[in-house]
Amino acid sequence: MRTAEGVVEGRWRRGRAEFRGVPYARPPVGPLRFAAPVPPRPWEGTRRAVEFGPAAPHGDGDWLTLNVCTPDPGAAGLPVLVWIPGGGYLTADASDPMYDPMALAGAGLVVVGVNYRTAAEGFALLEGAPPNRGFLDQIAALRWVERNIAAFGGDPGRVTVAGQSAGAGSVAALLAMEPARGLFRRAVAHSVPGLHCTPALAERTAAELAARLGTSPTVAALSDVTPERLDEELMALCSDLPAHRETWGRLAHAGIAMCPVVDGEILPDTPWDALTGGRVTGTELLVGHTRDEFRLFSVMTGRRGTFTEDDARTALDVFAPGPGGADAYRAAHRGAAPGELLEPVYSDALFRMPSLLLAEANAAAGGTSYLFELSLEGTLGAVHSLDVPLAFGTLDSPVARQLLGDPPVPGAVEVSRELRQGWTGFVTSGDPGWAAYRPDGRLTRVLDAAPRTVPYPEETSRRIWEGRPPAPFDLVAPEPAAAR
Repeated sequence: MRTAEGVVEGRWRRGRAEFRGVPYARPPVGPLRFAAPVPPRPWEGTRRAVEFGPAAPHGDGDWLTLNVCTPDPGAAGLPVLVWIPGGGYLTADASDPMYDPMALAGAGLVVVGVNYRTAAEGFALLEGAPPNRGFLDQIAALRWVERNIAAFGGDPGRVTVAGQSAGAGSVAALLAMEPARGLFRRAVAHSVPGLHCTPALAERTAAELAARLGTSPTVAALSDVTPERLDEELMALCSDLPAHRETWGRLAHAGIAMCPVVDGEILPDTPWDALTGGRVTGTELLVGHTRDEFRLFSVMTGRRGTFTEDDARTALDVFAPGPGGADAYRAAHRGAAPGELLEPVYSDALFRMPSLLLAEANAAAGGTSYLFELSLEGTLGAVHSLDVPLAFGTLDSPVARQLLGDPPVPGAVEVSRELRQGWTGFVTSGDPGWAAYRPDGRLTRVLDAAPRTVPYPEETSRRIWEGRPPAPFDLVAPEPAAAR
């Protein structure tokens, strides 16, 4: 297959042509580390494209690669799905078996999976480096698609960018970023996180990370630290976040030490503010969340069933929107056990309400939004990430076996078929097969064993959050001396 940079040779798998580890930018190592992505150098001869590229920050630094799976490389005009994997902005690996593109390619889509810089390599705010380098990587990948996807049978004018969790946050950010406009026609965002920080907080977290390494938060200083060592210290900082709650506030309570920064340049606004403020226009958007988003994290941390009243109070104080949000949650969940109160607060603040409010903001900006809630009962409930193997049809992947069981729970095959068809229809024509979300009816597709289209099912939470889009995390202002 001939690309603008050179010839690549992939392989056939299950009747689809697959190309792995194709570079869309030069490896960000040496003088290019912490720099904006640079287009790949052309090569002579044929480049073998049968192995996945490494995910940042591991491997040899050749992180900026993508994978293409096409049902027919000799075709023309096929719709294109560009998948941005999630991982809390701390990791992202397009080679995860959960993202196997075979089923979607079998439905007629050209599927592109993108690796990009994450963690400190992609999002630390450093002197001498552009902010949000991970987003710049994604834009570089979309430019590669614009240049090359026709050679794989795809239509560069029918590109849908899609992601889940941090991948969905990336999609939302791309909606607000001027350099990304025109590089895709539609967007799919599952479980959009409300995770951004102010420059002041980003500077503080980068300084703390550098101090733990005995250096300063500059490109010159951190270039001497290996990516593996930098990442190791960042993960240690994530574990130590409780010590920073008094100054780092919501970021520390969210459990991550680094996320995208609203820098005023590359990411000028949060996606919600950009859309509602008229700075960008809406698009065709398929967006949704799971019913029990936060339960996955309470299980993973071993806390489910052990939350105390103090835990619930802290969740309300930190994450309920003010003023009056905490009281509204208590009134809506009167008599609930601490965990039964805490779980919806975290689910709403971190994923459910950012997703809903993105649908509303996009519609207000002239776009068309389609909203869903996944309520299929997996082994842990309808938890975060349950939707991904359902959408890809990868019910035999390790994550699917963990969340859906082996064999899958009743209804999983049917829900997977509907969600996959919804994706295919939306990527192909802009119609997932259910009604658009509008302010008057708020119609939402509920995906479970008995799928239905109904008014938004989390109405109580919607009312609590109405008109309160996620604000960037910021440093906690010190209390006035008289209040101490």
